[in-house]
Amino acid sequence: RCVEAFYIYFRAERVEEPYVSITKKRQMPKDGYSEEIEKEVGQAEGKLRTHRSAFSRASVIQAFLGSAPQLTLQLYICILQQEVTVARCIFMVLSLLSIVYGALRCNILAIKIKYDDYDVRVKPTAYLCIFMWRSFEIATRVAVLVLFGSVLRIWVFLIVLLNFLGFFFYPWVLFWLSKSPFPENIEKELSRLGTTFVLCLLTFLYAGINMFCWSAAQVELSDPDLISKSQNWYRMTVYYIVRLMENAFLLLMWYIYRTDFYLYVCAPMLFLQLLIGYCMGIFFMLVFYQYCHPCKKLFSSSITEALLSCFKILYFICQHQKSTLLKSKVVMKSPENTDEAHDSGKTIDSQNRNIHQSASSNA
Repeated sequence: RCVEAFYIYFRAERVEEPYVSITKKRQMPKDGYSEEIEKEVGQAEGKLRTHRSAFSRASVIQAFLGSAPQLTLQLYICILQQEVTVARCIFMVLSLLSIVYGALRCNILAIKIKYDDYDVRVKPTAYLCIFMWRSFEIATRVAVLVLFGSVLRIWVFLIVLLNFLGFFFYPWVLFWLSKSPFPENIEKELSRLGTTFVLCLLTFLYAGINMFCWSAAQVELSDPDLISKSQNWYRMTVYYIVRLMENAFLLLMWYIYRTDFYLYVCAPMLFLQLLIGYCMGIFFMLVFYQYCHPCKKLFSSSITEALLSCFKILYFICQHQKSTLLKSKVVMKSPENTDEAHDSGKTIDSQNRNIHQSASSNA
């Protein structure tokens, strides 16, 4: 495929193409207006776009199903052997760069699929924000999993299994709740069983990505393109809140059950550094979606507004729980108060009767 792509690229301008196709793309709206642009696309350029799209998908698959487990394993071996060699350090850096590149390609691919009708141009600042966002997010996530696994080896398998199965079955649960027909237009030559196998592979990759970072391409089996076109801020907000709490919990367990090997490591400082590193990844993510996203003019609402509304919902839920607790306490206390009032009423009645009887005897 790579050789074919190079061959098409070097012959693109030498041979005149008899057939061209016309594509229509809309520009990003300026002052509320957007123009539609027609562009001629030759066969060579169309084939190169197909190769580039296939290369992007292959880089995502290689990153999260190959480099991510490799990086986790290499870091775990370094901790067990208490030694970091130069060769292993180089391999870990290359694996991390491969994962970050795969996540970056996943972001760009998701943007182009969601906004296919527009002429999307990604600026260098956007690439820089995505690179910093994914670097902090993936590096801290791998470090947290390795530290937790170094002290609680059995429990880390349970954590990984629950995460993987949860993200694997999540698109299938949404598809079942939507009651949509089974997708039949993925490939004409595939049978129903083959289509199910392809969808399982897709959700497998989706679960592998979400194990280490937020998947920019959200799988939606009811959509013909199998990718969600809507920008769901609430799902992203819930993901990062839950992931931050999970990382904090895993680090806390590591801090409690750490072995003598970590006596020469400042555990509280490492704890804070990893949490701050993950928060830095969230910060660059917010900067990207708020200022550097190539299609931010098409957003119906910004991510900061979604965060504020989500925090308001959480605040109201907490207030509702407090009010219900107070009401339950009042209800629990009210029978005691009525009993005390009934007893006090009985004592007052008995005192009045005694006074009346003494007055009648004196008379």
